[in-house]
Amino acid sequence: MIDKTYTYPVFELPDSNLNFLASEHILYDYAHLYGFCSRFKQLLSGYKITEKNPLALVSKSSDKLTFVIAASYLLKIPVLPLNPDLTDAELNVQIKQAQPAVFFADQKNRERLAGHPVLSIPDGAMSILATGRDIDSPSSDPQREFGTFFTSGSSGRPKLVPLKRRQILFATHASAINFKPDPNRYWLLCLPLNHIGGISIILRSLLYGSAIFRMDRFDEWQIRNFLSENRLFQVASLVPTMLIRLLEDPIFQLHLDFKALLLGGGPVTEELIETSLERGIPIVSSYGMTETCAQISANPMLQPRGIYFPKKSVGSVFKPNKAEIRDPETGKVLPPNEVGELWLKGPQVIDRYRDDTLTRQVFDEDGWFNTGDIGRLNRRNQLFIHTRRTDRIISGGENVDPVEVEAAIKRVNGVSEAAVTGIPDAEWGQKVVALVVPDSSTSSLTEAEILTALKRTLSAFKIPKKICFVESLPKTSLGKLRRDELPGMVKRK
Repeated sequence: MIDKTYTYPVFELPDSNLNFLASEHILYDYAHLYGFCSRFKQLLSGYKITEKNPLALVSKSSDKLTFVIAASYLLKIPVLPLNPDLTDAELNVQIKQAQPAVFFADQKNRERLAGHPVLSIPDGAMSILATGRDIDSPSSDPQREFGTFFTSGSSGRPKLVPLKRRQILFATHASAINFKPDPNRYWLLCLPLNHIGGISIILRSLLYGSAIFRMDRFDEWQIRNFLSENRLFQVASLVPTMLIRLLEDPIFQLHLDFKALLLGGGPVTEELIETSLERGIPIVSSYGMTETCAQISANPMLQPRGIYFPKKSVGSVFKPNKAEIRDPETGKVLPPNEVGELWLKGPQVIDRYRDDTLTRQVFDEDGWFNTGDIGRLNRRNQLFIHTRRTDRIISGGENVDPVEVEAAIKRVNGVSEAAVTGIPDAEWGQKVVALVVPDSSTSSLTEAEILTALKRTLSAFKIPKKICFVESLPKTSLGKLRRDELPGMVKRK
């Protein structure tokens, strides 16, 4: 579906002497990455890895995982990042659906993968030095797949999203127009490495020839010190929840060489924008999804020269990608400032899903992709997102599929019906809340009983923060749930 007339961005391998990765106690150069590539290629030689049978990654963030992701891109090894916090049942469903050829896992997850082939990579593999002369240009083979990602689906079954190297190249090129770290300067990475948001930091740093500082977790005290005092840090990627916590310190400010704080993974409130502007924090509010290889539009909220863009805008869609707002009923393209469904087309947009039926549902005959999100474009082509697709809740940067959570609640004894929604929350962006109709024969069902049952089958970020008991759920005449009415029911409780 991609227009072959696009000119692909070109990037070169970074000089082997430049810094690649730092973490709490160690610093690696690109020479270490190139040496690791040679050893990694040997370790994988016995496995038949293909786009349909990729290398699965089941690991918490680590230096070794960062090396594996970067080396896989350079060696054109397709990857399948999986959430290490999935329950055993959730993980097994995704493994069965994706059929990986081999796994890379941390120690905790190795124990869960008994019966599957798991790579053993010695720590010394990251200490090998090489020049990279035997590695292809990182811009080569743009139409090959980099990897496959799971994302939420309205049926309760996760969608498999294949991303191509082309998408990474265009996304990286577009991001550089706004900002990029200088060589030997850091992009702070504290996001999980099973989402494209975190992985894109590794790939963009690789293509820019800049460096990454990786943290195992979000440590707000340490990050405040890095961003306010250490001039090696020039860019950071955070979800809104993280920035809110940093701003709890009334004297927190960024050092003068800091370039941009990229926000994504959830709605950015006007209050957060105002607070950031008052503190002189150059936040870049963005819009994107797995299908667009993370951000496909971004808006510098605060410019050094004092020029401000519309605060609620997420910027213009990166060229050469295109955007249209269409009427959901007629499919007609709407004029500026009218609200409708957002459609996208361009080299950053996926060609297809693994599921051909799903592909036919969201692409038109001209290759335009229906995001399902509701928004508008002003006369300057700046994008405003009103609501995200109704089958997804974004809480603390994590995507939550309400259908999956509803199915889990319905399996609890004493539950007749359930509906899950996201409501605005100052800390989490959206808070997961469940509306539950108890079985008519049950009068003693409690919130604690439901939450205890859910902990056995769902990851922690999917479990509702609140359970509201109701007599009935709003439905159409055909019995379809009216999801737009659910937040109002929560407010009345």
